[in-house]
Amino acid sequence: MQQNCDIAIIGGGAAGFFAAISCKTHNPSTRVTLYEKTDKLLAKVKISGGGRCNVTHACFSNSQLSGFYPRGGKQLKKAFSQFTTTDTIKWFEGRGVRLKTEEDGRMFPVTDSSQTIINCLIREAEKLGIDIQVHQTLLDIEQENNKFKLRFRDNTIYADKVIVASGGSPKLEGFDWLKKLGHIIEPPVPSLFSFNMPDEPVKSLMGISVENASIRIQGTKLRTEGALLITHWGMSGPAILKLSAWAARTLKELDYSFTVQVNWLGNMNEDEARKILMEEITAHPKRQLNNGNLFSLPNRLFIFLLSKLEINPDITMEELGKKSQNRLLNTLLNDEYKVRGKTTFKEEFVTCGGISLTNISLDTMESNICPGLYFAGEVLDIDGITGGFNFQAAWTTGFIAGKLLSKQIIG
Repeated sequence: MQQNCDIAIIGGGAAGFFAAISCKTHNPSTRVTLYEKTDKLLAKVKISGGGRCNVTHACFSNSQLSGFYPRGGKQLKKAFSQFTTTDTIKWFEGRGVRLKTEEDGRMFPVTDSSQTIINCLIREAEKLGIDIQVHQTLLDIEQENNKFKLRFRDNTIYADKVIVASGGSPKLEGFDWLKKLGHIIEPPVPSLFSFNMPDEPVKSLMGISVENASIRIQGTKLRTEGALLITHWGMSGPAILKLSAWAARTLKELDYSFTVQVNWLGNMNEDEARKILMEEITAHPKRQLNNGNLFSLPNRLFIFLLSKLEINPDITMEELGKKSQNRLLNTLLNDEYKVRGKTTFKEEFVTCGGISLTNISLDTMESNICPGLYFAGEVLDIDGITGGFNFQAAWTTGFIAGKLLSKQIIG
């Protein structure tokens, strides 16, 4: 069965929906069809932020915003001038979806439900008359007589223009159909993952979190700060996830076997930590170490570190000798753990890699290899750290692709 449409959108995720909506908004006369290979529309939106959907981040400087993207930040800086976080907030709130900002800058719907965002996008698409097709697996795409021929598993369609918003792929072969058209593919590598520590006893503290820790990959200059969560498999939390994004390619080269160095006191240095310790010893000489709440660390973690150093937690502050003081400070500031593998969260899987940005005009999101073909979202070699940045890139690139492409269609 052969069908025709003006604009075909490949992918029913955040970028695909926003691109489709942007097409119809900027040129209502266009026939826009969105094709999704599964029966689950907006699947990542559904599970994002623990089911709350981290829509964007409360960062309103485009230069600062672009600094949260390990890949593509420089190119996105200009793109954000067309559609940035302020525009995202206005867009959703203009359709009845109010957003709230949490302490760390992440923004969620006030309902704390991702379904609110899903309902908004689907409702807007239906209102605009966008045709949504599910169970449509794209097998091949080629140009034929100034149109694009898209061969799906069950049918073939012809489109004047195409926006590819198919998301990332864990394997390079997943981009073969785009590579065939002449595009350069940056090899996909996992990003945003937690660290597995199968041989580290610290796992016994699962559930404990430290509000601000500094994490470094030993032997590199890669370092981040933020909240750290100890899990039953190792370490996670914003600090770890951010580091995994910035270090994605390096850690792949290391085969996810490396040593992570943890400063449990954040950005505190040795002189600052020693001053606090000596003040505590002077002020509370008879207090037992395990009752001190020293450095405001969780007590179980502090006792764990003492045990690691074979320091009796029942001794008093004044009984902590100079040698033990030095060893304790060194561990607090330079603790080490061996990482042997990673854990990625299934549907939340994020990759760096994809269509090389050298093949794309970021002003329009159009391929400079294959005119009439546009890209949006994670299929591009763009990825951000955790905190709503990947969705913001999806909204921005989807908006631009839809806007610029639709203006080329004569109704």
